[in-house]
Amino acid sequence: MPKIALITGVTGQDGSYLAELLLDKGYIVHGVVRRSSSFNRGRIEHLYQYPDKETRFHLHYADMADPVSLTNVLLASKPDEIYNLAAQSHVKISYETPVNTAHVTGVGLLNLIEAVRSLGLKTRIYQASTSELYSGDPTEAPQNELTPFKPQSPYAVAKLYAHEIARVYRDAYGMFICNGILFNHESERRGENFVTRKITLGVADIVHKKKDRLVLGNIDASRDWGYAPEYVEGMWRMLQQEKPGDYVLATGETHTVREFLEHAFKAVELNWEDYVSFDKSFLRPNEVNYLCGDYSKAKQELGWKPTTTFDELVYKMVIHDVHEN
Repeated sequence: MPKIALITGVTGQDGSYLAELLLDKGYIVHGVVRRSSSFNRGRIEHLYQYPDKETRFHLHYADMADPVSLTNVLLASKPDEIYNLAAQSHVKISYETPVNTAHVTGVGLLNLIEAVRSLGLKTRIYQASTSELYSGDPTEAPQNELTPFKPQSPYAVAKLYAHEIARVYRDAYGMFICNGILFNHESERRGENFVTRKITLGVADIVHKKKDRLVLGNIDASRDWGYAPEYVEGMWRMLQQEKPGDYVLATGETHTVREFLEHAFKAVELNWEDYVSFDKSFLRPNEVNYLCGDYSKAKQELGWKPTTTFDELVYKMVIHDVHEN
């Protein structure tokens, strides 16, 4: 019998890559989508072309803030594995919608795992944690699973609640729950309001003469950037272990937004300084300036490591957006 997986946030960057991975491994995949007036499924449309898609890929309407809808999805799918990728995941927007971010990103996981527990399911659960849990203090880098958390945004605080409630349920009830502390991971499917995709789309617009400037905020922030398809492989590996645990997935390298700009414009033989302006309205109220992850535990226990270099990542994203836009 094929394994059954449930993915919340299946229409996002990570959700779409993870659904691909699991379908390729022979899983039956159920995805959770929210009802909205627009049809936001561009990242998963191609999944309907998989063999036996009628019996292997299913979508359900539910909301992380609605426990009843989550219970109904669990009863309909009876998953062996759950990957909770649903969240309001944009840091700056979390300052504008802090209550919604708390309900969906934080308490949403509690709604999900309490439903699993109440139904008596023996499901293995992956919780998408984040490097934003750390303060970004260079004196405490690289950050690993034992580095103290000091969240700097409503989004990070909500993620910390989810991270800790996952640990509490794991310890108190013996549930198989893993926290994946993923550092920044990008791709051609990254949301357009994230700085990396804003840059690569901006480069494409400049190349095609749709715009003549790209406006950004803090370009000196340093991040550990990897390639998203490799990170969903790490998620899957966590749930294949004998015992649950928490794992950092990262590259161990850090680069500034300025470096990302330099490489992005270099890919189309332009000088970024001729096209980029600064606007302080794009600054976060409380910035995390330096993130660099130590993935030693994941390498040792999961056999996972990143393979796409920073240069390759930026080039992939730029060339995709130049060709597609």
